[in-house]
Amino acid sequence: MQMAKTCAGIARLNKKKVPYISILTDPTTGGTSASFAMVGDINIAEPGALIGFAGRRVIEQTIKQKLPENFQTSEFLLEHGFLDMIVQRNEMKKVLKQVLSFCTR
Repeated sequence: MQMAKTCAGIARLNKKKVPYISILTDPTTGGTSASFAMVGDINIAEPGALIGFAGRRVIEQTIKQKLPENFQTSEFLLEHGFLDMIVQRNEMKKVLKQVLSFCTR
């Protein structure tokens, strides 16, 4: 039910042309990553953040394959199109200002 509420809220933002920016910190796991963290219009993570739904061991046992070392890191997710950018925390305010100024043009 929480995912439905989250998506309904994001839809209201979308109607008003307000971007939903998701910032993923270390760690972002479980239901958080499966729901509101990955449905942003813009998804930003901090460097080296652990981001995933299930743990490495559970996934490896399920798919019966060894996962890459950097699996579930922000860098891996950026390479595979799940994130838009990786930003250091001390740079986040500046980057968000740039992103929001671009979105309001």
